[in-house]
Formats: sequence, C-alpha cells, structure tokens
Amino acid sequence: MNTAPRAALAAALTLFAAPAYAQTAPAALPSQQRPMGPPPTPTWSLTVGVAPILAPAWQGSRDYALSVFPDIRVTYKDVAFASVQEGFGWNAINRDGWKIGPIARLRFGRRESTGGSPFLITGGSDALRGFGNIPLAVEFGGFAQYSPTRRLALRAEVRRGTGGHEGVVAEPSIRFADRAGPFRYSLALRSTFASARYTQVYFGVSPEQAARAGLPAYRTDGGLVSAGVGGTLTRPLGKRGQHGAITLLAGYDRLGNAAADSTLIRERGRRDQFTLGLSYGYRFTWK
Repeated sequence: MNTAPRAALAAALTLFAAPAYAQTAPAALPSQQRPMGPPPTPTWSLTVGVAPILAPAWQGSRDYALSVFPDIRVTYKDVAFASVQEGFGWNAINRDGWKIGPIARLRFGRRESTGGSPFLITGGSDALRGFGNIPLAVEFGGFAQYSPTRRLALRAEVRRGTGGHEGVVAEPSIRFADRAGPFRYSLALRSTFASARYTQVYFGVSPEQAARAGLPAYRTDGGLVSAGVGGTLTRPLGKRGQHGAITLLAGYDRLGNAAADSTLIRERGRRDQFTLGLSYGYRFTWK
C-alpha cells in the first residue's frame, strides 16, 4: 500500500447540523462540503484525528461542556464517504456542479445527568434531571449540493430519524471556502428546521417530565430550530501538510421559536449558543 500523509481538513462547524454538540458530532467537514473543483485523483483516503469542542452541554443549554470528538473518516474517490461527523453518504449524481445522493447520520443520545454526549470530558448541566435519557438516533435521507463556483456551495439535506426520535429534519446551508497564504478558511450560513416529532423529544416537556422536573408542561410545534454562522481556519503542517493539519473552528447559533418557546429553554436554557474548538487530523491516501 502506498501511504501518503496529507493535510486533513479537520472537524468544521457546518452549515446544517443542529449545533447540538451534546447530541451530534461537529457535523459536516470541509472535505464533503467543499465547492466543486477539479476531479480528485482516484484514491482511498483515511483521516485519523481528534477535536476538543467547547459548546453548550445540550442544545439550548446555558451551561457549557468540553467534549473530545473523534475525527475518523474514510472516502473513496469523490464518490462515497463515511465518518462520525459527516455520516455515510454516496454522491450518486456528481456532475455540472451538482452532488446528489442518499445520506445517513448519527445523532448521539442525551444524558439526563449531564446533558452531554458519550464524548463528554468535563462540564455539563443538571437542568435535565427528570427528563430521562434520549437514546442514539439514526437519520436517513438525502442531500443535494450545487457549486456555481469552486469557492461556493449551496446545500440542503432532509432526513427522517429512527431510534432516539422519529421526526423529520431539514438543513439548508451556504458555504464559502478559499485560501489565504498557507491557510484555508471557510464561512457558512446554516439553519435547521424540524417537525414536531423531533422538537418534542429534545425541547418538549411532557406531563410526566413536568412533574419530575418541576417545569410547566409544554408541547412543541415544528418549525425553525436554529440558525447561525460558523467558520474554520486550517493550517497544514509541514510541506504539503505532510505532518497533518490543525483547524480552529467557531460558531454562533440562535434558537428559533420551535425550540426557544419551550418552558425548558425559557426557564433553564438560552437562545444564544456559542461553540469554539480546535482539531488535529492526519490523512493517509492510497490507490
């Protein structure tokens, strides 16, 4: 096997995923989201990395927590990808600036005791006591991405969950990526819409939960869950990134009324959500 280490574009704040780092990994890496460019050399690639992320303990929390997410990705040409952050997808259509295909993503569970994900290291929140744990959800759906230029990408995903929730999630986004000297950077506008079967699981307060947690019961509607902006700055290490790459990432999201009107958020949470992280990734490629 011919192993060639390259700069890994590490975990980036994305466009779409609900920025609930307690429930999802930092979603959508630049490798998937990048605007269309020249076709890459046919190859397999494996990225191994790690990304410490400081973010709200659960989506909507006023308390923050530090989690360390794995950045493990496998890609085949510009055809298929699989990773903790990006999920599992296939570019079934990949021409004329379009990428369209099926996708599956993981949404990690939420622990009642801390609000955190399985990757929680320190911090957390006790605001969810009485709500019970939410198990892992798997979301299946499709995506469509159009890149009118090499730097710009417009993307939308629609997925339906099973397991932890059975709602529908839609995530449109716009992303710009470019270079500045030795650095690579990206900026993204993102939003998340969801059905009531999703919002009730993560933001609703059932009568039983209300009795245990001491909050007024609340039944959510579907609609805008969050909207925000994210950015990344990547520095390859060594000649052509032969020693990997470091990425700084940051983001801000504001909860929409579908989430923020909940008594859970109004009494124990916060609409404004900030995220800061750093990641290191090392990529191997072979034909």
